[in-house]
This record gives sequence, structure tokens and C-alpha cells, in this order.
Amino acid sequence: MARVKRGTTSLKRRRNVLKQTKGYRFGRSKKEREARQALFKAGAHAFAHRRRKKGDFRRLWNIKIGASAKKLGLSYSKFIYSLKQKGILLDRKVLAHLAEKEPETFKKVLEEAIK
Repeated sequence: MARVKRGTTSLKRRRNVLKQTKGYRFGRSKKEREARQALFKAGAHAFAHRRRKKGDFRRLWNIKIGASAKKLGLSYSKFIYSLKQKGILLDRKVLAHLAEKEPETFKKVLEEAIK
């Protein structure tokens, strides 16, 4: 049976890892073991932060809605409560967009909610 030399496979794997860590600082971009650990950690953070990003945006929407509602004389919680009572099914993303980009429409929604 012929002899199999495995240097090319190892080299290819090493190059792939180092290519993925391009732009990392210090040994994380030059040493294979550190680079591999950096990739695992980066992957874990990326996964967790994709989840966290959703909460971050929801908090931002709440702030935008609250600020616009406060300008028109209503607190955030009372505004959301009155929307639910009236059966107005606009989610916070849409309400935040209206509050920021289309204040007149947001004012109409608020007036409809407090009638």
C-alpha cells in the first residue's frame, strides 16, 4: 500500500483557520491554536448576541414610543394599555417607526387610542 503524507491536509486546515481570523489582534491571527480558540469564542458570542439584538431593538422601540407619547401628554404604559383596550394591533416596531418618521400618523393613532 502506498504511503500517505498528510501535510497538505493539515496545512489546508491551518490556512483556513488563519484566513478566518484575519484582522484579529496579536497571536489570535497568527498562531493556529489561539486562532482556533478565538474562532470558537467569536462564534459563541455571535450566536448569543443575535438573540440579544432582538431585545435591544425592542428596548429602543419602547424608548422611541415613550418619548413621542410623552410629547403628546401620555405615558408609555398608559398608551400601550389603551391600544390593547381598543384592540389596535400595531406592534412596537411599527409604532416606533411611526413615532420617528411619521409623527402626524402617530398622533392620530394616539388620539384613536385615548378616545
